[in-house]
Amino acid sequence: MKISLLRRRVNEFSLLFVVFSALAPGLARAAGPSAPRVSFSGQQALRSFLEAGTLADLRWPNFADYRDDVKSFYESSNYSLAWLHDGRPTSQALAVIKALEEADQAGLGAEDYDGPRWKDRIARLRDENQHASEDEPVRFDLALTVSLMRYVSDVQFGRVKPRSVHLGSDDMHRQYDLPRFLRDQILSSNDVATVLSKLEPPFEGYRHTREALHTYMQLADRDDGEKLPPVKKPVEPGDAYPGVPRLVRLLELVGDLPPNAAVAPDSMLYQGPIVDAVKRFQQRHGLEAKGRIDKDTLEQLNTPLSSRVRQLQLSLERWRWLPHAFSRPPVVVNIPEFRLRTFGNGEAVDLTMKVVVGHAYRTQTPVFEQDMAYVVFRPYWNVPLAIQRGETVPKIQKDPDYVRKNNFEVVDRRGSVVSTGDVSDEQLAQLRSGVLSVRQRPGPTNSLGLVKFVFPNEHNVYLHGTPAVELFSRTRRDFSHGCIRVEDPVALAEWVLRENGGWTKERILAAMNSGPDSQQVNLVQKIPVLILYGTAVVLPNGEVDFFQDIYGHDAALEKALARGYPHPR
Repeated sequence: MKISLLRRRVNEFSLLFVVFSALAPGLARAAGPSAPRVSFSGQQALRSFLEAGTLADLRWPNFADYRDDVKSFYESSNYSLAWLHDGRPTSQALAVIKALEEADQAGLGAEDYDGPRWKDRIARLRDENQHASEDEPVRFDLALTVSLMRYVSDVQFGRVKPRSVHLGSDDMHRQYDLPRFLRDQILSSNDVATVLSKLEPPFEGYRHTREALHTYMQLADRDDGEKLPPVKKPVEPGDAYPGVPRLVRLLELVGDLPPNAAVAPDSMLYQGPIVDAVKRFQQRHGLEAKGRIDKDTLEQLNTPLSSRVRQLQLSLERWRWLPHAFSRPPVVVNIPEFRLRTFGNGEAVDLTMKVVVGHAYRTQTPVFEQDMAYVVFRPYWNVPLAIQRGETVPKIQKDPDYVRKNNFEVVDRRGSVVSTGDVSDEQLAQLRSGVLSVRQRPGPTNSLGLVKFVFPNEHNVYLHGTPAVELFSRTRRDFSHGCIRVEDPVALAEWVLRENGGWTKERILAAMNSGPDSQQVNLVQKIPVLILYGTAVVLPNGEVDFFQDIYGHDAALEKALARGYPHPR
């Protein structure tokens, strides 16, 4: 009896197993495709690539800097393949590949993400499927995972760490959970392109720069690249110049000469609308807009448009270094442009003015971000020790009356005044050693002007006024010891103190011009200050301006990028 019952239950179980086996494929299809499992040998191959942190198939084989992320990504699926189904790339994989192939459009390099290689890889997958080999699918899947992680990180935060190319630059990279992003946002997405586009910096300026890059890539393809002939002396309006036909073509191409301008065909005279177009070109390239074709203007006119493309690409890289959100609208200084801007809500420019920055060859202004905390009216200038040793002490030795004539005073470490006139040999020695220091008393001749804007930082850099206002008439303005002189300190003080209450223009002028003492005003709300470096700037109206790489930071960034992965981080 018991044996009979046991046999009947075994038969029932067998029947259920047969029925379930018949239904299983349909149930799997209804639930959607699962990640394709690989054999034990395939898993071992994948694990070996991960342990080595290298894959020879890649343009940049070493992915050690992403190894932990890649390993975590595959561990979460027990080393299943992520981008293939039935031996073919998934729709998500194809969308990712399209983004990698078009990386140039985002100011990146498609070659860095194996852009030119994916077509052949997909073709090899078809061939491998005929032989049921797992080697090609494993390599394809891993290559796509590594390339996508690189792309996601690069498009969001930039390719290299700012500090690797900028002395004094902050590390603005953020930690990011790449494995989770790929699993949760990409693998099941029906619109991969939109997901990836949301990684880019959310600024209008970035988008304008991206659009300008597309335009200049097209212009570079269309330009014939002819060089303008050199000149022994500047070409003046009305002069004959054999380069006029090329000049007309170039200025029309970049938009400085309107297409309907009244220009005589085949004329060699430099005149009329052509002169106006050169002035506009000069203005856009940080030159004195006088219309004379001098050496500097000729150099900019002969700069290949491919170099302008590169400047825009590097500016996009720098955009990615910025925080993607600010607590408040910031104050922004762009060093190569010699310009300060303040921003309101919606990225509208509230205020813009010229600035003087640190000297290119001796005292470069650092690139960094910090919050402005207070304003000082009628500030003292505490002469930095390096300037004191290198400049002030020699001037005192040469002119015994130097301290008195320049409104300086010698003070000890407690700030007590030691001398306001003659300086003894002993005091000179103490000035050299740093036991004593020099400061300039407040007043209209003070090197900081009548107001300074302080955002405490390790570099001891701040914004301030200046009595040397004639420097703002220069087109190239790198004359300071590292701090930043502003053209209109009154307007900037109004903007900075707008939420402190009661700080009208009249009150600001009174604080700047009356009384011997300094006055510190703490800000009700701190204001972000960004000291940036961009040699290509796109204005809200679409105008594209280019500036000289005065500190060589673009050259350093290009060198860092050329080394390939792993980039300095």
